[in-house]
Amino acid sequence: MWFGRDAFGRRSLLVHWPNLEDCRFLLSSVSPISSVEQSSDFEVENRITNINFWDELSCGVYSVSIGSSKADKCLLGEVKKHEWTNPILKELVKWERTYVEPKPAELHFMIPSKQPDVHSICLERKPSGLGPMQTSVPVPAQTVLIALRESMMRRTTQSAIFPAVTCDLQQEELVPVAILFSGGLDSMILAALLDECLQPSYGIDLLNVSFDGQSAPDRISAKAGLKELQRISPLRRWKLVEVDADLSKLTQETKHVMSLINPAKTYMDLNIGIALWLAAGGDGWVHEEIGEIDNDNYQRVKYKSKARILLVGSGADEQCAGYGRHKTKYRSGSWLGLNEEMKLDMQRIWKRNLGRDDRCIADNGKEARFPFLDEDVIRTLLDIPLWEVANLDQPSGTGDKKILREVAQMLGIYEAATLPKRAIQFGSRIARESNRKNFGSNRAANQASAGSVVIYGTSNLT
Repeated sequence: MWFGRDAFGRRSLLVHWPNLEDCRFLLSSVSPISSVEQSSDFEVENRITNINFWDELSCGVYSVSIGSSKADKCLLGEVKKHEWTNPILKELVKWERTYVEPKPAELHFMIPSKQPDVHSICLERKPSGLGPMQTSVPVPAQTVLIALRESMMRRTTQSAIFPAVTCDLQQEELVPVAILFSGGLDSMILAALLDECLQPSYGIDLLNVSFDGQSAPDRISAKAGLKELQRISPLRRWKLVEVDADLSKLTQETKHVMSLINPAKTYMDLNIGIALWLAAGGDGWVHEEIGEIDNDNYQRVKYKSKARILLVGSGADEQCAGYGRHKTKYRSGSWLGLNEEMKLDMQRIWKRNLGRDDRCIADNGKEARFPFLDEDVIRTLLDIPLWEVANLDQPSGTGDKKILREVAQMLGIYEAATLPKRAIQFGSRIARESNRKNFGSNRAANQASAGSVVIYGTSNLT
């Protein structure tokens, strides 16, 4: 029997290896509901569920040869893990960058200057609401933009999931692709690229979740992002789907998400899982214009996104130094330390992020697609010197994900190009609400985080 998981773990696959307590060998894309959701309240409250039953299967291709034992009539199997045969894929899995440390002469080009340097080209933006614009961008950013555009084309234009339309009315209402949308740098790049790749007759849903109504940071930036997208593409039917949630009213939903994130088990995993699960459901509100075009009067109406494809920005922070820990590592270990931290992030993204996210999104009948984790995009970014990808001597919102900020400028989304990184659990405010619910305050939660806070297991602090 053969089984496996893609080289970066974009799809979930769980495994239970035989042990003394349970000799079965099991594979599943998601843990059964019975492992968490159907546990008694006493078991959940006292964290004695059988939560360690499943493991994330590490990426790779496996085979198992099964035979019977004459002595006890049991089945005996030997599992083998096979090397990737594609040489390009083998190199990508190693995630090795050729140019890590800049020489003094190369550092000269990292100093901001009003004049374009020899590495820059001048690109003319298409006319927008502000008229034709020009901007100078480095050549590496152009190669990344080309790779991202091709990645987006693969994930949105060659799919049988796009329904055939028979009349203009049906086509007007058709929205085959949605974006997990915060209005931040990564989701804005995905939205602008999708606009280029998708036929003008289709609408695009921007799914945004908030646990603090209109006050959550991601809701504020999403509204600003919508205006910027409407400026660069005024003919596109953009719909910002506002998914509002109250954590105190999500008791059953929380149990369900606990089963989806399993074997992940921290409060951070649960917070991210709930936010993703609700956003992917696409059940929220949209603002519709009342009366004549260009009227400023809007009404908020219920809306549920029917898009079956959901684009997610996973992989952008790991590959372009978007996390705070990257700056910390750079300060203590310079370029080599930063490169090793980014390599570690990419080689464990299957375990820390992608399996959990895929399960939470797929539970809504949606297929998550990850344009930043396309093999050609990964190869392109690895071929670019690290100091062109990020410059962590510069402040947040400038040097982190430097190359993606340049890509955003090429796409005409100038405001989003300056936004700092903000994780979904903080941008949606679920982390704050979760801390209040479970610890009484953010301060108490921060004190608890000195240990590894888990939501189930033998101890709350281990």
